[in-house]
Amino acid sequence: MAISFDKLGLDPALIEAMKMENITTPTEIQESVIPLILDEADVIGQSQTGSGKTLAYLLPLFNKVSSEKRETQVIILAPTHELVMQIDREIKKLAANSKIPINSVPIIGEVNIKRQLEKLREKPQIIVGSTGRILELIKSRKINAQTVRTIVIDEGDRLLDEHNSGAVREVIKTTLRDRQLLVFSATISNRALNIASELMVNPQIVKIEEKKIVNSNIEHLYLIAEQRDKLTVLRKLVAAVKPKRAIVFINKSEEIELTTLKLQYHHLSAYGIYGSAKKEERKKALEGFRSGKIQLLVASDLAARGLDIKDVSHIFNLDLPQDPKEYLHRVGRTGRAMNSGTAISIVTLKELSLIHKYEKDLGINILPKDIARGKVLDRRNSKDFPTV
Repeated sequence: MAISFDKLGLDPALIEAMKMENITTPTEIQESVIPLILDEADVIGQSQTGSGKTLAYLLPLFNKVSSEKRETQVIILAPTHELVMQIDREIKKLAANSKIPINSVPIIGEVNIKRQLEKLREKPQIIVGSTGRILELIKSRKINAQTVRTIVIDEGDRLLDEHNSGAVREVIKTTLRDRQLLVFSATISNRALNIASELMVNPQIVKIEEKKIVNSNIEHLYLIAEQRDKLTVLRKLVAAVKPKRAIVFINKSEEIELTTLKLQYHHLSAYGIYGSAKKEERKKALEGFRSGKIQLLVASDLAARGLDIKDVSHIFNLDLPQDPKEYLHRVGRTGRAMNSGTAISIVTLKELSLIHKYEKDLGINILPKDIARGKVLDRRNSKDFPTV
C-alpha cells in the first residue's frame, strides 16, 4: 500500500501544491528517492516514462533550497530544448502553487544569450538548461558554480553517453566536491551507470521495474494500407475523427521533415520535431500544439522523448516499433488524467505480425478497422473492403 506525501518529510506547502494538481499519493520512484535526496545522498533513479521522475527530484529540492539566498543552488541538465522548458514550467508551477518563492531560469543554446544573461542577474535559485550553454556561462563567470549544492542529470542515459558525458563532467568539476549529484532516466546503460557511479559518493541506486500497465482508457485500432498509401490513409483518418491534438509517430528521424511537409501540402495543421529545426521554431510549434493551434505533431521515438503534453486525443502510428514497450510508451501519451484516448496504427500486411505481438505481449485487443465514406468502420462489417 502506497504511503502519503506527508510521510516523506516534505514541507506541507508542497503537499498542498500537489493536491492542487490532484496528486495525493507518491509514485514508486517518488516514494523511494525523496527521503534519500532529503538526506543529501547521491542518487541514481531509473523508472519508466510517465512515472513522475521530475517531481521525484523537484519536491525534495524545493524542500532543501533556501529561497532567502539569492544565488544559484541547483543546476538541472537536460538533453533537449523541449525537456528544459518542460522542467522549467514544472518548477514555476510548483513555486506558484506552493507559494514558495523559488525562481528558475531556462538556459539553452542557439538562442539569444543577452536575454538569458538578463534573467541570470535576477539570481535564480535553480538553473535548468543544456550542458553546453551552461558550461559556457560558467566559464565566462556568468554562473557561479561555487554556490551550487545539487546537480541533476535528467535523461542520464543520453547525457552520459559518449557524445555528452565529457561536457557533463566539466560542469560537475566546476562545483564544490561536497555537492549532491542526482541522475534520473527511463533507461540507463551500463556505461552511463558506471560513469554516474564514478562521479558520485556512495550512490544510492533505485530501479523501479517497468510494469506493462496498459491504460484501459485507450482504444487500440489498426488499418491496413500499402506503404505508399499510408499518408493518404492518415489524411482520411484526420478528416474522419477530427483529433483535437494528435502525435504522428514514424520510426526514422530523418523522415520527419518530409512527412510534415507532405501533410502541410495538403493543408493539414502539422509540425515536425526534428533535429535541423531551429530551437525557436520548435518552441513555437510546441506552444502552438499545446494551445491547440497546431493539430498534428510529427515525431520519432527519439524526438518525442521527454515531451509531456496534456490532452493528446489521438496517437497515429505511420510506422510500428519492433519493441512492444515502445508501442506502450507511444500510446501512453494519450488517455491521461482519466481522459479517453485512441491509438490508430496504419500497417502493411507485413507489419500485421507486430500487431499480433503487441496483443500477445501487452494483453490488449487492437481492433481492425477500415475507412470509407469519411467514416471509420469495423472491418468485419465493411462491404467496401475485403477481409485480410
